[in-house]
Amino acid sequence: MNLEEKINSELKSAMLAKDEKALRGLRAIKQAILLAKTSGSATTPEDEIRMLQKLVKQRKESVEIYQQQGRNDLADAELEEISVIEGYLPAQMSEDQIRVELKKILADSGAQSAKDMGKVMGIASRHFAGKADNKVVSQLVRELLGA
Repeated sequence: MNLEEKINSELKSAMLAKDEKALRGLRAIKQAILLAKTSGSATTPEDEIRMLQKLVKQRKESVEIYQQQGRNDLADAELEEISVIEGYLPAQMSEDQIRVELKKILADSGAQSAKDMGKVMGIASRHFAGKADNKVVSQLVRELLGA
């Protein structure tokens, strides 16, 4: 069962259960899937993961803005959607796990200084696709390269 079929099935269940939180999150995912399909691009599982990560990132940015403006009611709604969307993403790696993998990448690539940051990030973003937030990866690469 692909992501679209899974979302449609769970959307029906959420409607029957009258679960507003799940409905909002599932509808956001369905909207993104339909948008991707109408753009004509083939959606691979990797594309679906990137799409879900983008949805989560957008909502996290919205949460920050809402909290700065004192709109906790809107921030809470976004956080609820994030929890639903994250349920369809692979488990995220911990910082310690990322650090271990980055040390291997640094050793394999021969990176020594901050000049090699771009090369390391290129390898790391492919390696951690869907498993780690690039923002965290970038911070750890800077830390390990002494930048």
